[in-house]
Amino acid sequence: MPIPIAARLPYPLHTNRELGMMLAGTKPLARFCDARDQFPAVVIRYLRLFDRHVANGTLVRTDHFAEPTSDRTFALHTILFALPAEVWRIAAMIELHSSPQWSLAHERKEGELLGYADWMNDHWIAQSGG
Repeated sequence: MPIPIAARLPYPLHTNRELGMMLAGTKPLARFCDARDQFPAVVIRYLRLFDRHVANGTLVRTDHFAEPTSDRTFALHTILFALPAEVWRIAAMIELHSSPQWSLAHERKEGELLGYADWMNDHWIAQSGG
């Protein structure tokens, strides 16, 4: 499914390309989240492809659950995959998303953790009004 903002970016988004990039060693971390037990079937099939590589030690998987909050009425299930040498990014991403407020600095840090280059994050932040 096309992502509208993707056509305006001077670089390809990682979205829907995460697994190939991780196996090539060009993406250190992937993050998927939805309400608990609500991932669409197509995403579940994609996650199973990742799990094959978790089973052979090529990737590391962590499931994180966040309970409902005053801003979110449902439990959030986040699945993170990392290259073994980049597993530290999982805890950093969980901590980043536990922040009660989100800023452009958070947006930049998220991009860094996901493996986007500084110039890509600069462009994304500029597009976000920063």
